[in-house]
Amino acid sequence: LLTDTVFLNDIVDSVVRIVVSFSAACAIAIPLGILMGTFHVFESFFNPFVSAWRYLPAPSFIPILLMWFGTGEGPKLALLFIGVVFFLITIIMDHAKQVRTELIETALTLGANRRQVLRTVVVPAVLPNVVVAMRQMLAVSWTYLVIAEIVASTTGIGAMMMRARRFLHTDEIMSGIIVIGFLGLLFDMLFRLLHRWWFDY
Repeated sequence: LLTDTVFLNDIVDSVVRIVVSFSAACAIAIPLGILMGTFHVFESFFNPFVSAWRYLPAPSFIPILLMWFGTGEGPKLALLFIGVVFFLITIIMDHAKQVRTELIETALTLGANRRQVLRTVVVPAVLPNVVVAMRQMLAVSWTYLVIAEIVASTTGIGAMMMRARRFLHTDEIMSGIIVIGFLGLLFDMLFRLLHRWWFDY
């Protein structure tokens, strides 16, 4: 099955959807999570909204996403984005709060302003945990992939599995499950290597 051009194209489409949606989620979650964990004013303003959305199941947005974005790539990417971004914000915020107080106080004593403390103390201290959080939430993104691709999709691993279900091709369904697991493991290993490379762990 892996030599089938259509199946390979489905794999590529799925990987692109994961990378694009997860990158967009990280682009919002990382700076916002760090700001919320560092400055009380940001936490007070954004946390009620973020906390409320964390408890809403992402698949429940499928009908409205289809209304807003049609049947193209929009609803799939939006579903993958929604399923990750609010949890990632909260995790990064919690890690930012755990930055050692004495490091911040030392920087302030030496004359640093808040922006300098954020840039030179908080961000370097929290980045290793940010990468760990990204690795954890990427696994969640893969779990939403099949749901996203079932929704009005003709390409991707999830769509392939739905086609196989219609014709009772159990081998193709199992192949899709195995490929998703393999790709998830591959991305997980990549994040582990990046963590060791960047932070010398």
